Amino acid sequence: MIKFFSKYKIIFYFLNFCLIFLYIFPGSLIGFLLHGDIKMQPQITRDFIISSNHFYAFILLSMVGFLTFYKFNETKILIIYLLVLSIILEVFHLLIPERSFQWQDLFGNISGVIVVIFIKKIINKYGIFKK
Repeated sequence: MIKFFSKYKIIFYFLNFCLIFLYIFPGSLIGFLLHGDIKMQPQITRDFIISSNHFYAFILLSMVGFLTFYKFNETKILIIYLLVLSIILEVFHLLIPERSFQWQDLFGNISGVIVVIFIKKIINKYGIFKK
């Protein structure tokens, strides 16, 4: 599976593009497509302390990123990129009409990245996938 994603890096880049587009779109494009209302944000699950939608989005992006870039130097850059992206995209909501900055969303973004980093460290430590 790792070889598949590293061979087709376009999947990671496409997911990046989609996520960035959905974040900077004024309003909710998914809400418009599903409910016909640009102001309605669909929920995958209820929010807890953090935003669940943001958490799931960054878990998906981080998992695909770590499967795509698995060399040590690449993962260091990827971690920095994902954390900076999670902060910058939420800060952009201060400038975008119909969007608002929320701490809950920011912590959902960062938590999604941190969970995948933690899982990757456990896998590397205990060698689950080593031959």
